Amino acid sequence: MPKLSEYELERQANIAKNRALLEELDLTGVAAKLGLPSGSSKNTAKEKSKAKPVQPAKKVKRERDEVVAPRRQSSRLKREVVDPDESPSKRRKREEEAKAQRQKEEEARLEAEERAREARRPRHYDLDLQTLGDEMSTEEMSGLKDCFDLLAANPNARRVGKLSDFVFDDDKREKAEVTQLRESFSKLKVVSRAKVTQDRIYSAAYHPEKTKDLIFFGDKHGQLGIWDARAPQDDVEDEDGQLVSPDEREGGKYWRLQPHWPATSKSSVSTVKFDPIDAHSVFTSAYDCTIRCLSLTSGISREIYATDDILISSLDLPPTGQEMWVSDADGGLTHLDLREGKSRTRRWELSQQKIGCVSINPTFPTTLLTASNDRTLKVWDARKLQEMPLTELAPGSTTPSPSARRVGSDKPLTSDMPILSDFGAVEEFKSSKKGSGTLRCQYPHDKSVSSAYWDPRGRNIVSTSYDDNLRIWDIGAKLTSTLSGPFKPFARMHHNCQTGKWLTILKAQWSPNSDVFPHFTIGNMNHSLDIITCNGEHVGRLSDRERITAVQAVTCSHPGVVQRVASGNASGRCVLWAPEC
Repeated sequence: MPKLSEYELERQANIAKNRALLEELDLTGVAAKLGLPSGSSKNTAKEKSKAKPVQPAKKVKRERDEVVAPRRQSSRLKREVVDPDESPSKRRKREEEAKAQRQKEEEARLEAEERAREARRPRHYDLDLQTLGDEMSTEEMSGLKDCFDLLAANPNARRVGKLSDFVFDDDKREKAEVTQLRESFSKLKVVSRAKVTQDRIYSAAYHPEKTKDLIFFGDKHGQLGIWDARAPQDDVEDEDGQLVSPDEREGGKYWRLQPHWPATSKSSVSTVKFDPIDAHSVFTSAYDCTIRCLSLTSGISREIYATDDILISSLDLPPTGQEMWVSDADGGLTHLDLREGKSRTRRWELSQQKIGCVSINPTFPTTLLTASNDRTLKVWDARKLQEMPLTELAPGSTTPSPSARRVGSDKPLTSDMPILSDFGAVEEFKSSKKGSGTLRCQYPHDKSVSSAYWDPRGRNIVSTSYDDNLRIWDIGAKLTSTLSGPFKPFARMHHNCQTGKWLTILKAQWSPNSDVFPHFTIGNMNHSLDIITCNGEHVGRLSDRERITAVQAVTCSHPGVVQRVASGNASGRCVLWAPEC
């Protein structure tokens, strides 16, 4: 055994002294006397956290081809050993062959780099289910197709409410409706949890099919998660090979599709909407500057609208389902007729800052609601907007010619460019006699308006703002006349909306169920959901401190079943709230 140095002997002596000191202090005994939990800090942290994360089932991914660009190699390492006795003719032949080989390798490298660049660009072509779910196994793909076939067999048209719905002559009937809602929501519990998407939930929509709890979630990286929350659970084993209990495993089944590309934060899904006619089509808008429509009958996702570099923030459809209004980050509002081509679109710049939300009044579809970063909520008359002068038209044509110019702009139109009315042209038209009434009313907030939506009757408005207030308006009686006088909310409630950088912006979402007293849900920074009626009464707070430990920022409700609410958080985990079976 080699002789130890003086340094090593001193080091070992210090170790022995420290060990003896720790034994004399008897830290474990002291902790027990004080009533503190023993063990490492890691074990203590586990004991403090009562909520157990759901355990995902092990899924076998289908193999897919990845584009890999060839790497550059050193010319010095590839250099051949030259024969000194080589003849000039052989040398010329060898150099020509080497040159041809280098040229061939360079062409292959450039082609592979172009394929890699193309794979990172937005996809503007039609996508089938195999492409959308290229990471799903054959068994998962078969299950998704069966689910789509069931939905396509049942039409689910959205019933449109009336302005007079739930408007009572006495307070007793209204109080009875509110009491009934409060009792219904008091029975809701967490009945299913799952990590439906890989990244932060940005948007959600509840499918109207009543035989299933099917929720569509859009995430930060362009993924569309489809969750059948009550489907039979798969068995899951832990690291020791033991079956995980049903309370700790994922609930239901889910499928992940990738309609928007590339799979980065540049493709965040800002809105998910169902076709109001039959719910057989799913419309999604994303930050990749595209709007796509996924058909549940054919399984094909097609692009219906795209911009060059303008982020699309939201979309909405009227009850007829034949039109679409789109808001964007440049303060624009675009009208699409889904029966016509992309070149027939018209865009108005209504604000000099981002319009984060657009909502169509279901009873009066020509009345639009916008929420903007300019701190205002505005109600617009779509008929007046469409009366704004178009560009010069060719004789006998209903569309602008390519040589025409955009309203308020010096840039010429192209065949696929929407007609643009810039902010100056809109302001000029509003102040003219013909444009009087284009902006029906507006209300300034203290800070940016995150969202504003009409209720299913088209009577009430709820807005969310960074000034930490929820506001509710009742303007149903004024919709058929001129909105004159002060436009003030009748209810204003404090609500913490400071989500910061890592959480999705909180937005109050009306329940689309027009058969019950109007109410909306909104996430709470205290890891719960608040449920509030159209008259400002708080009728429920959904929470579960043992199972929910994150902010449920995104919410949605079933269009036909009142006791169904779904929510999602920043990690892609989603929750279904319903009565316990």
